[in-house]
Amino acid sequence: MGAFATSDSHKSRNHQPIRVPTQRGNIYRAAKEMVADLAGWKLLSEDEQQGTLTCRKENGFLGGVSTITISVEGPEGVPSTTVNVRSESAGALLARDKGNVAEFVRPFFRRVC
Repeated sequence: MGAFATSDSHKSRNHQPIRVPTQRGNIYRAAKEMVADLAGWKLLSEDEQQGTLTCRKENGFLGGVSTITISVEGPEGVPSTTVNVRSESAGALLARDKGNVAEFVRPFFRRVC
């Protein structure tokens, strides 16, 4: 199983956590809206209390399926939120999971920053 997650150690902004000076609830709702806007992404489950969204992405004919977890973290009532994204794919190349992370982070960064 392949997996890739955002981290401060990655060089590309598209692979790093997103930090915004906005309250967690607003960013969580924006993340949920972003998932709905992405072609091929399906929201499987959500937990607003924990700040997590679990999604499924079909990767095409031979690409299999990826499970993507979006975590929205930050103290309640304080305008400081961090968003992390993790993609896991059975039998997939790391490049596919990196691409899935960037597919969410790139437009989401533009939306909230």
